[in-house]
Amino acid sequence: MTATDSRARARPAGADRAVPEPVFSAWSAVSPFGVGARAFGAGLRAGAGAVAALDRTAYPGPYEQAALVPDFSAAAALGRKGTRTMDRVTALAVHTFGTLLDGCGPGLLERPERVGLVLGTGSGSVQSIMDFTRDSLTGDRPYLVDPARFPNTVMNRAAGQCAIWHGIKGPNSTIAGGWSAGLLALGYAARLYRGGHCDRVLCGAAEEYSVQRAWLEWHSAGEDGRTPLGEGGVAWLLESAEQARAAHRPVLARLLGTRFRAYHRPEQAAGALTDCVRAALAEAGVDGRDVRLAAPLGAPGEEAAVRAALPAGAEPQWLRCRPLLGDASAAATGLQLAAVLAAAGEGRLPEGGLALVTCVDRDGTVGCALLGG
Repeated sequence: MTATDSRARARPAGADRAVPEPVFSAWSAVSPFGVGARAFGAGLRAGAGAVAALDRTAYPGPYEQAALVPDFSAAAALGRKGTRTMDRVTALAVHTFGTLLDGCGPGLLERPERVGLVLGTGSGSVQSIMDFTRDSLTGDRPYLVDPARFPNTVMNRAAGQCAIWHGIKGPNSTIAGGWSAGLLALGYAARLYRGGHCDRVLCGAAEEYSVQRAWLEWHSAGEDGRTPLGEGGVAWLLESAEQARAAHRPVLARLLGTRFRAYHRPEQAAGALTDCVRAALAEAGVDGRDVRLAAPLGAPGEEAAVRAALPAGAEPQWLRCRPLLGDASAAATGLQLAAVLAAAGEGRLPEGGLALVTCVDRDGTVGCALLGG
């Protein structure tokens, strides 16, 4: 085989054809509002916060309140087989993608090697990492640790288990990015799709609540920034509009683009986000006056920064998730995007209308996703 032949064989299938723009055609969530898109949408419409008092016996950490997925465990959600050593964030992710796939039907995975999966995370499971490290120092010799639990300490454990559990054989990627993880995963998934590496992409983000995570968040946040923590998983399907219609799935929204920028000092974050939103609108060739929905993370100055990027007089409907669901960390922007998709399914993103999902991450990045009706 010649070198030219080798390069040709390495090109992904579909790389030479024009790839239609990706659209959102299905989504699901496992959140403090309950399991599934319907429960999530109903919780948002009700506007009732899911933050509640914690069982101090089960969760003796520094927080007295949190927004937890109700009555969730790996065994209860997925069955006892194969879940003995599965940690909470992995179970949340596997269950979330499972509910999405159940809603789409078996035809979605007829060619599993052409379906990709991208998951946004923070650090994987903080609890698993810290527990395994402690056991390595305190466990009984000669074994010290349970080797079956070692995979839980790897950042891509959840994404790998999602693929194995559901039989997805296409590209599998984990994107770590704090509060921005959902948007970063979305941007990466769109590149996989546009590059012809897969025909469809399942994409999402997941985060767990644990005492270990609670202590880390407590010490990293200032006294004025200790928002009650939340958890959950969210997943959505990106494919072409033609594929969606052929499978009798609705075109909920079009993905027009994602943009990210960095800032050096906290006072520069708002300006960086304004520039980020303006760049996304300009790149998509759309008018900021058409922005109908905006889902901010909830950082100080974030909404003012978005307003500064829009033409004078433009005032979108604001979808604020954090006051209802707490600080969901790696799942936060995924839940914000779910709020937009829920609104789109209710007809609040008309044809020609735009939606923005934005984030100001405390580690020096800002980002946004632009969706079109």
